[in-house]
Amino acid sequence: MKVYMLNPPYYPHFGRSMRWQDTGRAGTLYYPIWLAYATAALEAENEVRLVDAPAWGWGVKEVVADAGKFCPDIVVIDTSFPSLRNDIVVAESLKQACSGVTVVIVGPPASQFTKVILQSPGVDIVIPWEYDLTLQDLARALEERRDLRGIKNITYKHNGQVMINPSRGLPDSKYLDQLPFVSKAYKKYLHVEDYFLSSSLYPEVQIFTGRGCPFQCTFCSWTQTLTGRNYRVRSVASVLDEFQWIQDNLPQVKEVFIEDDTFTIDRKRVMNFVQGYNERRLKVTWACNARVGLDYEVMKAMERANCRLVIVGYESGSDAILNNIKKGITVEQIRQFAKDARKAGLFVHGDFIIGLPGETRETIESTRRLISEVRSDILQVSVATPFPGTEFYQWAKKNGYLLTDDPNEYLDEQGHQKSVMSYPELTAGDIARTVDDILKGYYLSLKYVPIALRQLFCRTGFHEMNRLWRSARAFLVDYVWKRQD
Repeated sequence: MKVYMLNPPYYPHFGRSMRWQDTGRAGTLYYPIWLAYATAALEAENEVRLVDAPAWGWGVKEVVADAGKFCPDIVVIDTSFPSLRNDIVVAESLKQACSGVTVVIVGPPASQFTKVILQSPGVDIVIPWEYDLTLQDLARALEERRDLRGIKNITYKHNGQVMINPSRGLPDSKYLDQLPFVSKAYKKYLHVEDYFLSSSLYPEVQIFTGRGCPFQCTFCSWTQTLTGRNYRVRSVASVLDEFQWIQDNLPQVKEVFIEDDTFTIDRKRVMNFVQGYNERRLKVTWACNARVGLDYEVMKAMERANCRLVIVGYESGSDAILNNIKKGITVEQIRQFAKDARKAGLFVHGDFIIGLPGETRETIESTRRLISEVRSDILQVSVATPFPGTEFYQWAKKNGYLLTDDPNEYLDEQGHQKSVMSYPELTAGDIARTVDDILKGYYLSLKYVPIALRQLFCRTGFHEMNRLWRSARAFLVDYVWKRQD
């Protein structure tokens, strides 16, 4: 089968694989990581083409022309909540242009708006939750012209009716170990120089060593609409093999970012990885998502094995809000984490969110004080966005705080997050302005100068300079300056 894997056109540099989807404020552009994993899974038995329209600057016209040349049997379109309406229109264009093609929609909205998506004449099949294993089965069934009723985890149209097949559950650790390296798909189908994380050395690659997260954060869309809360992992040997492959075959890559929601969940597994990294004498720098509560000993071991940075969700400076969102951490633990990371020699990308349940002007001030205290090397502040399917969304809707229940309205005209929450004493405008004020106040203050200098005067200083320049230019020109117009 000929399978056309599409990250469809939308805003330039729009990241569907980001946890908070928008056009990156600091130039960030994620890989189409889930599509790339599915591409790697499909290519052993199929002819596959992976197209990343936002990265390549393609519009619908270019995509339709390219697909027409490829003549696919199946088109797989990734979608996200803010881009869903746009992506369905793209699907309809491809359905009209490619005779006899089967169009499949995947991504978080597929688990929440399955029947709504199938109302479009341009969509034939919807696959909720993780989809690489299901796509393998679907491609074989279509190739062999078998009845689709035997394919688990798909919803499709048959003779004008919507057919919902039984769920299959999420792929287990054994399956994850059998998947080809996503880094091979990046090299074959994409250009690693197109992608940029404001916290990572450039160029970088993003990989998963596991999927899912056992923690209960009420706002997290991935765990509640895509990956679930059961953390399934690849073997340490498999992860190290991929690191070795990247080091040998993508020499331009300066950093591997481990995209697991929380790579540091299992202390023993992290230490085994660190030990294996050192035993193999690997050299490529790496970074990961971590969680408050990680102890100094593990952090120091990670740093000695070439880990340069951890991304951590601090979220708020208020214990009450941390409890409201079921974060499972305290402000005091945040302070300790920040101290231990700095002592261990790790950079920290600290994430905060404004507008979570219980937010007031007083809790915002607590968050401001904590931001000033922990002094993250890279600060991210997001607008609290209640994505459909999350506990946060249900809470906001029940209490009447949600200004719109249409996720297509979650972005402003420039493709950045806007607030869709309004509390009695804290409006949507207040929330959005607070995010802007905190970011500008942090990065445009002289107090950030020593934080930036610390990043420049380290072993990766030259590459840090390149990263900081790209981030600062995008932040100042594409975010600060353009939003003043």
